[in-house]
Amino acid sequence: MMRSILYIVAVVLIIGWLLGFFVYSASGLIHILLVIAVIAILLAVIRRA
Repeated sequence: MMRSILYIVAVVLIIGWLLGFFVYSASGLIHILLVIAVIAILLAVIRRA
């Protein structure tokens, strides 16, 4: 259950980052979203192992 929530959060954050990067160019917030998404993916991979 927790794994699927992490994947959903990571996908939403990556989509938000892509939209912001290509549309809004709000560099500070967008890069923070990307870092959070990467951390969520890494946590999911580590917990699965």
